[in-house]
Order: sequence, then structure tokens, then C-alpha cells
Amino acid sequence: MPRSGTGSVTALVRNRTADPARPYGTAELAILGGDRYARARQVITGWPGYGPTPLHALPRLAALLRIGRIHYKDESERFGLKSFKALGGAYAVSRLVARLRDPAALTVTSATDGNHGRSVAWGARQFGCRCVIFVHANVSAARVAAIEHYGAEVRRVPGNYDDSVRDAARVASENGWTIVSDTSYRGYADIPRDVMQGYAILMEEALAQAGGVLPTHVFAQGGVGGFAAALTAYLWEHYGASRPSIIVVEPERADCLLRSARAGAPQKVDGDLDTVMAGLACGEPSLLAWEILKHGADFFMSIPDEVALNAMRRLADPEAPDVAIVGGESGVAGLAGLICAATDETARGTLGLHAGSRVLVIGTEGDTDPDVYERVVGRSAASVLAARAHL
Repeated sequence: MPRSGTGSVTALVRNRTADPARPYGTAELAILGGDRYARARQVITGWPGYGPTPLHALPRLAALLRIGRIHYKDESERFGLKSFKALGGAYAVSRLVARLRDPAALTVTSATDGNHGRSVAWGARQFGCRCVIFVHANVSAARVAAIEHYGAEVRRVPGNYDDSVRDAARVASENGWTIVSDTSYRGYADIPRDVMQGYAILMEEALAQAGGVLPTHVFAQGGVGGFAAALTAYLWEHYGASRPSIIVVEPERADCLLRSARAGAPQKVDGDLDTVMAGLACGEPSLLAWEILKHGADFFMSIPDEVALNAMRRLADPEAPDVAIVGGESGVAGLAGLICAATDETARGTLGLHAGSRVLVIGTEGDTDPDVYERVVGRSAASVLAARAHL
């Protein structure tokens, strides 16, 4: 049994509308996949600095959890942004700029918990347009500074993430700016399609790095659902009924996707959405993402904050032969969900986890807030990586 990182699954819901035999059809292809994926892959893999991020095997943790294999896709090194988000927000900016004669006339904007805004800001600087980013009351000063580092103007608004989304939409409408959001809502779909499409590249990378051997289970972070939908769409389109079981993991205080699965339709979570998993503090599903998840994802689960913090510590200080990894609060949510499920006999049985299971989790971010990371882990990311380098 693991010495730390265990905890109770707050809730686990089987998706009643999931259908492994359902083909990935024209309705799904209109959202993600096909030519859209091919175009995104061609563009992103041509950017300076592109390269597959590491896929780490964690054999000791797998043994402790009594499962066959764990692979951790480490997105903390993606384009120097410390998260997977560059694959989405920056790609959407590049698509907008490609349609214009004068990129300098374009102002892009978005609401963010941190990582998406950094991606949009980085893309705006890369492709030569202005950027204004909206953040809510709980976004840390360090995350704001990271966005400003790429030349964006940051505006803080009261309330939670969903309030910042509404404020960004209002101001963009008043000023003729273009919203580059990772969430889709009524009347706004084209750009989120581009954002989600870019995310799927990391799944192709991970499968190639694993020698083409499919995992049996994928634990994916929730949020508004765009990331989980992108992974689900890729696996569904390419592997059909043979795809892995997909488990979407959310904080217990921001579980809009789990509630939607229970209700069979998109549901909203009100309140301040207070969770340490800041990038997942979202109260309303992306409508496009839900169109994929409602038939493609198998389970939705929610977890308490403490298990994510423990997962950060476990990655930083692993038992040999596992390597030390820097994982941020939201980045480790999938791993934390796996640890919770594998050490809960009921959840373990429900998800079909056993000694032959091959599990893929995506570490979606590194120390995107270095001060928070050091407080949680007890040392800096640089110290964790230095210790790994000396092994």
C-alpha cells in the first residue's frame, strides 16, 4: 500500500450514455478529428522548439497500487510554458492570424485560471498580435506575472472563473476583440474546436512512445472538459470499441462534468469553486466538449484537494526506481484519481483495475506557480529536477 497519496474517492459515476460500440461519426467529426487533426499536427509540429514531451514509467508506484503499468506523460516541459496548453490556445491564435493580412490589427482575449492565458499570450507574441487576459479573484500573482511575461495585459475581475469568462465576453464585444477560449458556449464554437484539436497531439505522442501498446485506462483532468474531450475523441476515432476506458477526474468542489453525467445534460456548479487544483476550478462544461464526453467517456470521478497535494509530493520524492517528476496542483489530478481509485476496493472493482491494467495519466502542468509548488512539496522544482539528474 502506498505510504502517502491515498484518500477517498469523493464520488464515482458511471456514464450511462457511454457506448463503446457507437461509431465515431459525422457529428463527432464535425467537432474534432479528421482533417482538423491533420492540420493541427502539421502546424504545431513545425513550430520552433517542438518535440514530444517525456513519457515516464512508474513501475514502483504501479506495484504498490497492484496494477501492471503506469505511464505519466509529463507536459511540464512543453514549449517552456510548463503546461500542455500551448498546444491549444497558441494554435488557435495561429489560425486566427493566418486569416489576416495585418496581425497587428488583431486583439485576442480570454479568461483563464493561469495556463490557458499564458498559452494565448505566448501565441500572441509568437504571431504578432495584441493580447488582453482576464483573471478571477483567486488567480495567484505568480500566474499573473507569468502571463504578463509574454507581453499580455492582464485584467483582474471579482468572482470565479465563470465570472471572468462572462466579463471577457462583454469587454471583447464592446471593443471588437476576438475571444480565444478553451470553453464553448451557445453561439461560440469555432475557436474552441481549434483549441481542443491541438491537445490531441499529446495522445498521439504518448502512444508512439509506449510502442503503440494501448493503455487499458486513461485518467484525464476535467475542468470545462476540453482536454478530456480531445483525448477521448482521438482514442474513439482511431480505436473505436477497442479504446481504453476513459475516467474524467475533477475536484470535489468543481465537479460540473460529474454532475452533468449524473443528470444526463450539462449542469452548472455555483459558488467560488474553491480548490487548490486552480486550473480545474470550472463550474460549467464546454458544450462542444460535452458532446464528445457524453458518449465517449466511461466514468466521472471527483477527489478531495488533499490527494492532489499528496500526489505532488509523491512524484517529487518517489520510491526507486521511479524518477522524480515536477507536477503542479492541477497537473497531478489524473494521477491522484488513479491512486484514490486503486486503493479503494469498490472503485477499483467498478473501474476494472487489476494486476494486468496499463494506465496512462497526463501530467498537464509543472510548477506553474513556483511559490505554491515549493510550499506544498517543501522544495523547489529546480531542486527536484537536480536530484533526478544525479541518479
